[in-house]
Amino acid sequence: MKFRNFKMVDYVVYGRGCFAQLDEILAPHRKGDAPMVFLLDHHFENDEAFKSRIPLKGKDVLISADVTHEPKTSLIDEIADKLKAEFGTVSGVIGIGGGSAMDMAKAVAIMMNNPGKAQDYQGWDLVKNPAVYKVGIPTLSGTGAEVSRTTVLTGPTKKLGMNSDFTPFNQIVLDPELIKNAPMNQRFYTGMDCFIHCVESLKGTFINEFSRSYGEKAQALCEEVFLHKDEWNEESDEQLMMASYAGGMSIAYSQVGVAHAVSYGLSYLLGTKHGIGNCIVFNHLQEFYPEGVEVFHKMVQKHNIFIPEGITKGLTEEQFDIMINVSLGMAPLWENALGPTWKEQMTGERLRALYGKL
Repeated sequence: MKFRNFKMVDYVVYGRGCFAQLDEILAPHRKGDAPMVFLLDHHFENDEAFKSRIPLKGKDVLISADVTHEPKTSLIDEIADKLKAEFGTVSGVIGIGGGSAMDMAKAVAIMMNNPGKAQDYQGWDLVKNPAVYKVGIPTLSGTGAEVSRTTVLTGPTKKLGMNSDFTPFNQIVLDPELIKNAPMNQRFYTGMDCFIHCVESLKGTFINEFSRSYGEKAQALCEEVFLHKDEWNEESDEQLMMASYAGGMSIAYSQVGVAHAVSYGLSYLLGTKHGIGNCIVFNHLQEFYPEGVEVFHKMVQKHNIFIPEGITKGLTEEQFDIMINVSLGMAPLWENALGPTWKEQMTGERLRALYGKL
């Protein structure tokens, strides 16, 4: 049996206020006058106080990363091509924001050193050349994008990540202070991404002690924050940030499952954001994850969170087929959820019925 040699993030700095060390962290990685490129979540576009804390030097570039919709391969190509044309190369790419902003940073860093288009690398282990230096700084916690070996992108024909050993960040900066002003609904949807992929990992056929140890801790932290606490406080931010980290680690040696596979279809066709898409799907997955869905419903009720219903109502059969094809293309997710005979269990008809409930 051959075991996978798992690539992790090289360096991690954690602590309230550690964002202030970013200049010091980046300094050794600057190469001449090649710029550092900062991809900043567009929600901070008008936050001059926060932007002033970003250590811009020389030719450094600050790009407002529009995460209204999940990142498209065409946008990654546009950013990378522009940077190559203007500078030739860059010293590094820093993603500051939620999962989409961090995924954009990872993808742009990869495309700075790899030929062709971003869509060419959607899949498993297709990236051939190391990316430029890259840093992830979450301002929302839950996706696990800060530690994962994927960068989820919507391409011309599919929604699929660049899954490779060249994808993980070289450095992450985990500062709980940066997530303190996130709106509650957004905290919840993103936090539930963590909770859901822990449930999927722990109940999956790929589970092992490496994944279980991280997944159980991450799920417990999510439940502590969203179920057992009566009010949000600084400790909640710290717990959710570490739940995101541990949750991301939990799927390193396992995989996510049904909710993620189905939500990819929603995202590809309807543009549904990842966190809320997972919530929409998980809300109807009692047959697959009964205990997890029961806890999820309690957390939704406790925080009075709106979970959209009926979003697939009125779609044509052709549109349902598009979602079904995207979802069934996520083979590792289905195998983790249902085992090696998943194709016999998750037929197009069964998946069509599930999409019809959403």
